[in-house]
Amino acid sequence: MTSLARGQLADAHRIVVKLGTAVVTHQSASAGVELALGRVMALVEDMARLRAAGREVVLVSSGAVGMGMRVLGLRERPRSLGLRQACAAIGQGHMIGIYTRAFAELGVTAAQVLLTQEDLGDRDRALCLRTTLMRLLELRAVPILNENDSVSVRELVEFQNRQDEQIGAARAGATPTPTEAEAADIRRFGDNDGLSALVAVALDADLLVMLTDVAGVYDRDPRQHPDTRRLSELAGLSPVGTGGVSPGGTGGMASKLAAAQLASAEGTAVLIACGDEPRVLERALAGDDVGTLITTPERRAARRRHIAVIGQKRGALVVNEGALRALVERKASLLPIGVVTVDGRFEKGDVVEIRDGSGRVHGRGLVNYDADACRALAGRHSDEIDAILGWRGYDAVVTRDNLVLGAV
Repeated sequence: MTSLARGQLADAHRIVVKLGTAVVTHQSASAGVELALGRVMALVEDMARLRAAGREVVLVSSGAVGMGMRVLGLRERPRSLGLRQACAAIGQGHMIGIYTRAFAELGVTAAQVLLTQEDLGDRDRALCLRTTLMRLLELRAVPILNENDSVSVRELVEFQNRQDEQIGAARAGATPTPTEAEAADIRRFGDNDGLSALVAVALDADLLVMLTDVAGVYDRDPRQHPDTRRLSELAGLSPVGTGGVSPGGTGGMASKLAAAQLASAEGTAVLIACGDEPRVLERALAGDDVGTLITTPERRAARRRHIAVIGQKRGALVVNEGALRALVERKASLLPIGVVTVDGRFEKGDVVEIRDGSGRVHGRGLVNYDADACRALAGRHSDEIDAILGWRGYDAVVTRDNLVLGAV
């Protein structure tokens, strides 16, 4: 019997589909990394059918490094950062060529978009990106996104760090799993899980489908517990069996859950499912019980989504207990007198964190003054702003309309 939440997927109009490395490639005993051509073609056909039915589709695809390894004849993933970047540069061209030809044969135009962290962290660049993607969708194209690994090193370095930790743990006889802290700051995406979530939020997508090599989220690690149970739906995310890091990619289930938490909190439903399932996208939108569906609460307004999720944090305002109570209980603006210290360098209009004296983050906001002005105003009354700065823009350092508290 189809649940209410799954039944509502039939109405999803704008859909972001993320294909992990384990979906687009596979390991061959004789040749190393190989393109999973049959699987990729089947998913392209699925997405083309969605596009033909009038839905909007954005594809986020991993696999560039693996494809580069295949072209160069490398059997093991390079440990050298420069060589991994070279693999990404070579592999990305091959990946987009495959997608472009495959979609073209089905009458769909594909468009390549490569991103770095700053493209979604900077408000102006994020708005330009949204404009470009929206125009492509209006033209009935399928944008194909990937992190620009040839110039963006975060994803590649973090993969190596995880790989080194796994090697060390294996020698010690332990089985490492990603921790909550490792996946906490998904806004600074270092893998395509985080990228897909940020894009879904930026585009107000109805659904994010994250396809991987497992059938969904389980109550325990299925590699260690054969009797584990797949979770069909999650109304909220709490620590569950997270599995490990995919052998060919940079993400694992912890990364996917962190990305799902971000997207679902901002109004985008998330489905984590197996990319090898026949007609997985068609079946999911028909309400079939495939994968794990993370349902969503009410979505925030666009400006508040930018503050909470997309905007890159430039600094922080540490506030006293009285100010924090006023923000939480009275929904007040943050006045200069409530600021204790100022961290970082930022300009007027940047996103800053709101922290207490212990360092705990309570929210984010768009600041009305730059860092130097905030330092000069910290602990002072609003009626002193003119005398201190020589001008007055706002009585508040962060106004209530530009402040998002709680889980951000």
